[in-house]
Order: sequence, then C-alpha cells, then structure tokens
Amino acid sequence: MLALRRAANPMRTHGFRLGATRATCAKSDILSVNSELGVSSRNHDQFITDRFLWPKRFYYNHSAPFKFFMKISSLSSQAGAKSSDDEADLEDGFSELETPPDTDNIVEKNPVEENDGELISEPELSDDEDSEDDLSETTNNELALSDTETVSIVDKESRKKFLSSSLFKVIMDTPHQSIQVAISKWVVEGKSLGRTEISLAMLNLRKRRMFGRALQLFEWLEANKHLDFTERDYASRLDLIAKVYGLRRAEKYIEKIPESFRGEVLYRTFLANCTVVVNIQKVEEVFNKMRDMGFPLTPFSCNQLLLLYKRTDKRKIADVLLMMEKDNVKPNLFTYRLLVDAKGRSNDILGMEQIIETMKAEGVEPDFSIQAMVAKHYIFAGFKEKAEAMLKDMMVGDLKDNRGACKALLPLYAALGKPDEVLRVWKVCAAKPRLDECLAAIEAWGKLGCVEDAEAVFQKMQKSWNKLSTKCYTALLRVYANHKMLAKGKDLAKLMSDNNCVIGPYTWDALVKLYVGAGEVEKADSILQKATQQSHKKPLYSSYLAILDKYARRGDVHNAEKIFHRLRQSGYVNRLQQYQILLQVYITAKTPAYGFKERMKADNLFPNKAVAAQLAQVDAFKKTLMSELLD
Repeated sequence: MLALRRAANPMRTHGFRLGATRATCAKSDILSVNSELGVSSRNHDQFITDRFLWPKRFYYNHSAPFKFFMKISSLSSQAGAKSSDDEADLEDGFSELETPPDTDNIVEKNPVEENDGELISEPELSDDEDSEDDLSETTNNELALSDTETVSIVDKESRKKFLSSSLFKVIMDTPHQSIQVAISKWVVEGKSLGRTEISLAMLNLRKRRMFGRALQLFEWLEANKHLDFTERDYASRLDLIAKVYGLRRAEKYIEKIPESFRGEVLYRTFLANCTVVVNIQKVEEVFNKMRDMGFPLTPFSCNQLLLLYKRTDKRKIADVLLMMEKDNVKPNLFTYRLLVDAKGRSNDILGMEQIIETMKAEGVEPDFSIQAMVAKHYIFAGFKEKAEAMLKDMMVGDLKDNRGACKALLPLYAALGKPDEVLRVWKVCAAKPRLDECLAAIEAWGKLGCVEDAEAVFQKMQKSWNKLSTKCYTALLRVYANHKMLAKGKDLAKLMSDNNCVIGPYTWDALVKLYVGAGEVEKADSILQKATQQSHKKPLYSSYLAILDKYARRGDVHNAEKIFHRLRQSGYVNRLQQYQILLQVYITAKTPAYGFKERMKADNLFPNKAVAAQLAQVDAFKKTLMSELLD
C-alpha cells in the first residue's frame, strides 16, 4: 500500500510545505488535510482547507479549529486530461430477488437469435456526462456483498444470454400506469410469483435499465406483503428509489425500513447512489455514518470515495489510500482500475505505469478492461508505440477464440489511425457479428472518417435483426454528427421515428451535436428544451456544453446565460469548465461580467490561472494606463 500511495501521490517525489496558522489543539492522529469542498483542482496549487481526514471519520466541518496553508502539486497534473468523466461505474443488481436462480430448469435464449435489440430501451442517465468510458461496462460488481454473494446483472453470462421470464414479458407489455394491476391479475390467475420468477423479471428489467417498472414490481411486493423482505431486498428497492426519484426520497425511505434491516448493505447502497450523482457532501456524510455505526471499512466504501474524488478533486485520493493503509484494507481490482484511470486522465503516464507495477507486485494481474484502459491513455498521451504493444498483449492467441477482445480493439485501433487493423479485427466478427461488436465497428469507422463502412455495418445489423434498438441508430447518428452530415442525420432520425424507437439522452445528445455542427444552434437548443419538457430523463452534460460553447463563439450573452441556468436546473454539479465557457461569451461580446467572481464563490469554485485571465478581460472596473492617468 505504501508503494501504491507513492505512485498515486506526487508529493512523495516533489515535496510539500505545510504550515499551520492556528494549530491550537492539533492532534497527532490527523492523517491529512483536504481541500475545500467543490474547489477545482486544475492548476490550483495553493489552497486553504479546513477539513480533515481522521482514522475513524471523514470530516466535513466548516468551523474546524485549524487552518492550514499548503503548497503542493496536485495528485496528478490536470494538463491534458480528457473532459469526459461520465462513468456508470456501479452495478445495479444486488438483491436476493435479483439473484439469478438455479438455471437447470430455465430456458435460456441467445439475444442474437431472439432479436436482442427489440426490447432494449436506451439507458437512463444518472451520471453527469456521456457514458462512453470503458469503466462503464467493466465494473467488477461493486454492489456485490462478497464473491459468494455476487449478483451481477452485467456479468459474462448475462451479456450472452437472457433468462426467459413470463412475468417480465407481462410487465413489458403493460402500460406503465397499469403494471401493478397486471401483477395482481397474474396472482389471481394462479400463476407462480415466487422468488425465482421475481428474480428473473428484476434481472431483465435492470439489464434494460427500466428502473421505474422494476420499482413498481417492488412496491407491489412490499404493499401486498407477498414476500418476507430481507435487507438485500430493502436495499434493492432503495437503489431503485434513488435512481427514479433521487436521493432525498431514498433517504426518507431508509427511515421507514425496520431497524433490524438497516445494515451495511443498505447504507453502502445509498452511498453508491450518492457517488453516482457526485454529491460530495452526502457521500462524506453517509461514509461517516457508516463508520459511526461500527461497520468495517471495506474496499467497496473506499472505492466510492476514490471514484468521487477521481471526478472532483484528485488531490484527495492519496488521503483515502492512507486511510486504507491505516485500517489494513487491501485494494481490490476495482480500486486499481480507478487509480489507473485517474492517472491516465491526468496525463500522468509514469504514475499510471507505477500503479500497474505495484499492482503486479501485490499479485493482482491487470484484467482485460485495465489493459484496454491503459492502451487508450497511451494513445491520448501520444505514446503510440506503447499503445500498440499493449494491444498486442491483448490479442494473445487467435482472435476467433478471443472474441471478447474485438469490441475494445476496434475503437482503439481506430484511435491509432490504423484502418487496416480495424478491418482485420472486423473480418473476424463479420461472419456472425454480435451487437456490441457492430456498435464498436460503427464507432471505429466513424473515427477513421470511413462513413460508408460505418453505414455498411449498420445495414448488416438491419439484416441480422428484425428490429434494432435505439442505441444502434444513435451510434450511426453520432458518426453523422461528427462529420457534419446534417441531411443524412435527418433521414436517420426520421427512420428512428418511423420505427418507434425510444428516444433518450444519448439520442438527444447526438441530435444536438448534429445541428450544432451544422451551425443551427437555435434548432439544437429547441430540441434539448422540448426533450426536457417531454421526458423525466436528464440530458447529458455534454449536450448543454455543446450549445453553450456555440453561443460563446457567437458572443450571445442572453442565450448563453439561459443555457447555463438550465444546466444548473438539471442538477449537475457546478464545474469550472462551464464557467470558463460562459466567461468566453462576455469576452467575445466585449461586455463586462459584473459579479462573476461572487457567482463562482457561491458555488465553491475559485479561479485558476486561465479563469483569472478571463476575469481580468471582463472586469468592468479594471485599471488601464490611460484610466490611471485621467484619474
């Protein structure tokens, strides 16, 4: 763990100075000092903090009796970091009701043979940016109790096969408002409604991210006292409430759960949902409560903090690792994946490699997803030779016997600009392609600018499956958007409408970028506004930023402020990036931005060097040589 902290913390190599200004009753067991909640870490070398990480609690206290000034380098330099932080790093299934039962007597069907896309709706968004990161599909079942109790709905088997469920089909065929009536009718007709059938229905609903329908099933079960709920069942319903209605409603539900069932599983489920929505204060509050209640410190709980700080303030990661070391909590594979990704996103390739070495020294071998992640970070950092070497390691043996590698290899080779390698990998899949391979191929050909090849893959999908899911259309729509092919994008959108596709945030995002790329920002703005009015789903963070950036280039202050306000209303955590873009609007319009520093301070954000330079340009009261002479 010491080696891991050294790899994760540049203070070990660069040194730091720490001076107390009011250390009147300092305690020796203070582990470290953390930055102010919500402060951006980008180029923010000097900061004031008043929160401490203790062995037993993670404190959030604005009236702490100590103030420290720390001059340090961030955990990893933010230079070159990629903007997409949107990761669905958490699995959904963990209730006993969602445990795949004994499948000896259950018919299993291959999704490719049974029209895989027909019943799959577009994923609902619970995170703050576009979920295109590798972490989103390679989570190591973070909501599992233990290896023996793992209940992953996105494991290898469930990716290949759907478990047949008559109850699931009934729920799918029933209008949303009549689901509980349909379940009551099911019972009256004498059909089986045991844990096996319920488990299969829940498994299928969660796999398709149909959380609202899954919650209705849970509500019926609890209201009718059909089953004796266990802690895991309560935790599963809590998770669904958080996903459908938000944290506040979920927290109120905890109070209604019998005391005897409020255990570690319940609170760690709530902790995970707080992390998903990047609610820093609530995550730390729940983490502290779990410690106060005497729950043991586990890799799962620590991983939630690591995931949170990877997104918000990488400087705090070293503190979490120090706490893990003190409590003798061994990092698991997911811990290493978070650390590798944090280093890669910060363009700290040496640090990333050190973590991999530490990982191997601890006897933990990088899995396929970590290898793909490392290769991607090599590519974005410009280390193409290292990336190619990593891809060769991933291609050990015949690709026909290692089809799981194709999905990752296609976009990675495209990012390297190697169409021949993309074609070679695709030929392995083309004879009998899988849905995820087709989507990866469309993305890869799109990156290479080979639009016709991407269209050919889409046409092959249309022939292979009777009805395609929304994400299949959206994949091609993104290609059209990236290449500013408005006419083809419109035709594809009309085809989606004709085929009654379920339209959600990913499709909205593609449409927004299609019109923004064509210069029709007002149309993109209108699409996003109508989408939010017609659906309870939240648009992607990147959708708002695409429109905001276009208005910034035009110097349209009124519309830029309107989009900025709608972005805040959507519940996204305030970030320095959106303020930077908004400042650019005033700079382009040559208009002073009154009270801008105060706006940022109210959101616990403070200017870095770049933002400070922008603020100087729009300062209505700045002094010039001429104004000083006249004064």
